[in-house]
Amino acid sequence: MPESLAPHILWLTVGVALCAAEMVVPGVFLMWLGIAALLTGLAAFLLPIGVALQLALFAVLALVCVFFGRRWTGSNVIPSDDPLLNDRLARLVGETAVTVTAIVDGEGRVRVGDSEWLAHGPDMPAGTRAKITGARGQTLLIEALHPATS
Repeated sequence: MPESLAPHILWLTVGVALCAAEMVVPGVFLMWLGIAALLTGLAAFLLPIGVALQLALFAVLALVCVFFGRRWTGSNVIPSDDPLLNDRLARLVGETAVTVTAIVDGEGRVRVGDSEWLAHGPDMPAGTRAKITGARGQTLLIEALHPATS
């Protein structure tokens, strides 16, 4: 068999290709398979093992690398510049809303910007300005804004 077609060269090539693909299609998954392929290529270079054993070794190393890789990435989360980016309700906390319907028995509707939301808070008439203090499910929690006294 020519040296260029040696199994370890193929494993190393596949490993590098998978790691490079991780840069093109990020998801932190292909990298772990690439590492498993690189380790399989190293083992195939150092040890005289057949193709069937190389495939089995790759399967085991892939499972181990993915398992430990996911644990590592889970415990080393990169902090976000905007952690509320995909949490629309949390982004509304602190904003001012106007009651669209009267809040009766703690339930009603408020307008925030161009959207209407279900709201829970103390009873207040329609048209009252309120501060959003939180959210429960898809319902905003509000409290009345009292006008400043002069």
